[in-house]
Amino acid sequence: MLQQSVYDSELILNPDGSVYHLNLRPEQIAPLVVLVGDPDRVSKVSQRFDSVEIRVAKREFHTHIGRFAGRRIMCISTGIGTDNVDVVLNELDALANIDFQSREVKGEHTQITFVRLGTSGTFQSDIPVDTLLVSTSAVGLDGLGPSYAFAKTSEIVALRQAYPKFAQSGYGATSASDLLDDWYSAGGVETGVTLTCAGFYGPQRRSIRLPFRGPSLAELAALRFDYGKNIATGRFTNFEMETAGIYGLSSLLGHRALSVSAILANRALGTFSDTPGETVDQ
Repeated sequence: MLQQSVYDSELILNPDGSVYHLNLRPEQIAPLVVLVGDPDRVSKVSQRFDSVEIRVAKREFHTHIGRFAGRRIMCISTGIGTDNVDVVLNELDALANIDFQSREVKGEHTQITFVRLGTSGTFQSDIPVDTLLVSTSAVGLDGLGPSYAFAKTSEIVALRQAYPKFAQSGYGATSASDLLDDWYSAGGVETGVTLTCAGFYGPQRRSIRLPFRGPSLAELAALRFDYGKNIATGRFTNFEMETAGIYGLSSLLGHRALSVSAILANRALGTFSDTPGETVDQ
């Protein structure tokens, strides 16, 4: 939990009063945040806004803030990995819920809605490339697990039981159920449980010159876990590098999050999309 008074060394501010990494000020925060990995994707999202009022760029964190369908909205790039997600979500939460003058937690909590738009590869043979996949939940196999009190979900329990060394510091996290219901009702999307990894090659079971350790793609694809009474058995569907961190930190900080991935690769079949740009655009 955040302490009631935050020291200068813990929440670092720039001379203009903006938060250290994102270079944003509290009055600029929007209640709806689109998260993308690639800084170049920010403009691809914001060109669909009705207007763009603010553009800020620092390091890999590029932000466009404007309005869409009558709502204030922002798009920000996280770069690759949950280490960057840790920076982005903690600093956005601070912008919304810390008084930067007194450095105290505000009495009234402001909830942010995060929607991640990213790319991913599936390792289930029945999910075709160019599919849009919504992550119902995610398991983090990155480095955040030991640092926070994340939930113990049925997915991470199943993975730890099957491959204890591989998932020893892993953690589980779920999407916001109301956001997920909106996507269900819209139709036309696949759903699945995402594995969030600490790298693109070995951690995602890719071997070019170095062999990886732990379960194979086929073993992960075959693993099943029980959600509980009257709920279908689940399976892992795809790899990427941010979703579990977004879901886990959002939940702990009292926010809502949903992750939508354009499936560009099918690892089980060894195929890659012929039209990746069109799929991302969709």
